[in-house]
Amino acid sequence: MLKRVILTAFTLGVSVFFLASCGGGGTNIAIGPPASETNAVSKLILEAYGIEESDYSAYQEGFGDAADAVQDGNIDVSIGILGLPAGNIESLQASVGDVKMIGLTEEAIAHMEDNSGYMRYTIPKDTYEFMDEDIETVTAFAVLVANTDTIDEELGYELAKSMVENASENTHSQSVHMTLENALQGAEGLPIHPGAKRYYEEQGLTVENEVAELGSTERKNDLVLGTGSQGGTYYPLGGEIATIWNKNIEGLNVTNTETGASIENLASIRDGNMDLGMTVHVPALDAVHGEGDFEGNEVTNAAFIGHIYPEVVQIVTRENTGITSLDELK
Repeated sequence: MLKRVILTAFTLGVSVFFLASCGGGGTNIAIGPPASETNAVSKLILEAYGIEESDYSAYQEGFGDAADAVQDGNIDVSIGILGLPAGNIESLQASVGDVKMIGLTEEAIAHMEDNSGYMRYTIPKDTYEFMDEDIETVTAFAVLVANTDTIDEELGYELAKSMVENASENTHSQSVHMTLENALQGAEGLPIHPGAKRYYEEQGLTVENEVAELGSTERKNDLVLGTGSQGGTYYPLGGEIATIWNKNIEGLNVTNTETGASIENLASIRDGNMDLGMTVHVPALDAVHGEGDFEGNEVTNAAFIGHIYPEVVQIVTRENTGITSLDELK
């Protein structure tokens, strides 16, 4: 029986970890910042395995300490919501040499699909050198949304066009997903910016989304892009996207800023403090429909611009823990 279990959650460019004590006393689990996507997804994953809130004490920790603890053997299980492949998982394998990927059960996948916008996803066995079989899990999509009060139709068109047609200039590993084929992944249920709609339809895509109404008719050239933490994926990837926009769209000056990722970016757009934001599509759906963390505070001025990359739930442990399933953490 494990004496200590620490669950790590990396999400939306932000990373936190779960410290737990299993086998004897109360369990301490960091479930991410309040009202964050990490918090919501972590609770659903634990719930899927019958690990109830009364079974643990929740608290928050940072990614730096979590990564060190995984390497040192103090963290036994890491649940990540990351792009593929995840650099921090590759770095962990390089450090310890015995990383093991754990899949979700059929019941857990069904629970996530029934209670969230996450859907089944297969991690191919050649994703990481330590994998010897495909892993079944769930995924959401990282997308870009725009403030309809500050991004006019022509600028929305140019932003969407550049994300697709200049993606080859982006050196970040997740930029390979920014293709025309993937462009509308994560858009279902979200209003789309009319400029983005026009671009995608010109390229032959069928766009069935509700078209957002614009409050802006004048061009704004100095924009703020909300990303995530510097230790995650959103911040460096968003920085490269901003640089490419600035290079390829005449007169544009986009500044990427470090944030708490999805929830903060959506709220900042709502409050008029941000022009563009990176977000997982699940909280974006909550935001525009006034549900979940946005109940009573819906975001009426956010519109879909384009898909960025799939956010895949990845669960890793080390071979020396003997853990093969989250069922063992009850």
